[in-house]
Amino acid sequence: MNAVLKIAEARFEPLTPERLDAVLRVEQQAYAHPWARRNFEDSLASGYQAQLLLADDTLLGYFVAMKGVDEVHLLNITVARDYQRQGWAQVLLDALALWARGQGAQWIWLEVRMGNARAIRVYEAQGFRRVGQRKNYYPSGPGQHEDALVMSLGL
Repeated sequence: MNAVLKIAEARFEPLTPERLDAVLRVEQQAYAHPWARRNFEDSLASGYQAQLLLADDTLLGYFVAMKGVDEVHLLNITVARDYQRQGWAQVLLDALALWARGQGAQWIWLEVRMGNARAIRVYEAQGFRRVGQRKNYYPSGPGQHEDALVMSLGL
């Protein structure tokens, strides 16, 4: 069941180590194969762009992205389960694109599970195009893997 949150103001804040527990709770509820704490810690240590979307003290979602020479690679984007299907993914993607343009990026790249039709629709609605496939990219169970769809957005 989705919670309807009356939001007077949503804001972005950088992900900090103090917020990792809240992020991990959202991550573990959202995915069968969530990122581990170490993935987030390594991203922060590497200086990747990691932003939280908050309303008051409620964590609505977050993204983690890595800047390259003229591109940005979206590594993780998640909307908290109770706030999915309310447009927050678009807000996160818009913020990512704005940041990427400010970094001089020409492209945003991402991988998404082939079976995640809802996420693929969100990305396509934001202008991302299907450009390739990575075989056996994501774990999907003991000894099993799922292909990833590679998508890109020209900025």
